[in-house]
Amino acid sequence: MVGIILASHGEFANGILQSGSMIFGEQENVKAVTLKPSEGPDDIRAKMEKAIATFEDQEQVLFLVDLWSGTPFNQSSFLLDGHEDTWAIVTGLNLPMLIEAYAARMSMDTAHEVAKHITKIGREGIKPKPETLEPEPETKQVVQAAPQGAIPEGTVIGDGKIKYVLARVDTRLLHGQVATTWTKTVSPDRIIVVSDSVSKDDLRKQMIIEAAPPGVKAHVVPIDKMIAVAKDTRFGGMKAMLLFETPQDALRAIEGGVDIKELNLGSMAHSLGKVVVNKALAMDKNDVETIEKIMDKGIKISVRKVPSDADDDINGLLKKAKADLG
Repeated sequence: MVGIILASHGEFANGILQSGSMIFGEQENVKAVTLKPSEGPDDIRAKMEKAIATFEDQEQVLFLVDLWSGTPFNQSSFLLDGHEDTWAIVTGLNLPMLIEAYAARMSMDTAHEVAKHITKIGREGIKPKPETLEPEPETKQVVQAAPQGAIPEGTVIGDGKIKYVLARVDTRLLHGQVATTWTKTVSPDRIIVVSDSVSKDDLRKQMIIEAAPPGVKAHVVPIDKMIAVAKDTRFGGMKAMLLFETPQDALRAIEGGVDIKELNLGSMAHSLGKVVVNKALAMDKNDVETIEKIMDKGIKISVRKVPSDADDDINGLLKKAKADLG
């Protein structure tokens, strides 16, 4: 029987597991896995691996996940690597989808069969009342575009300058908070992860590209490539969200000519030699010095995990880091 992992931010997975049991009865080979606010990607991946190890048949596994591009999705994608022939992921988990999955695996032998079947059911389970609120079906127009070659070097598009709608330091790079709340708030047409290390890691690179929300393209480029793109007038008019793993990467890009006016500190993971300055940020002496150099260039530093957060005082956080580091 196909094993099912229910994965979510917060307690949603536990709640929908309970709801499914009330309607369909207790189920074997089904586990709920949750990502708590205090946890990170490694934590939920370890929970998934532990859950899968309890399944009678580990060859057929279906992940039902709350949100495309969130951490539960990204980590299930990581585990999917190498198992694409027999495992599957479906996002947008809802109760009709889960009930249908329970029923489908009684007659279907593979995770792929179940995934294909329940995707349709999950969509059909979304209905408004009164029925007049049902959106009109979209009609797609096919436009035959004239074939175009590469834009000649030196061409100036718009004002020749990229518009940076958000530049953010985030250890996790592209995850749920970034792909949903920030993307909807600043409306980029490109998400660019700027990292030498990630650009060399084919698996992480592919996961980031796949995690991009609908309508937005994601790219992973080394820092020098971003510096060159920033100076290329052919990219004028682009609305770009830049994501850096570290403030050091951001500073190098800024010094190379990436003309950002504000840098958001979203998360900086704790590691040996760093001190925790708030719930999302940990710093060492190099981080403090780097952030101060960025501020000395007249760039505003904001400290917010999500757009609705109040901006934390960066000067107070730097003062705390210095005091704790000694």
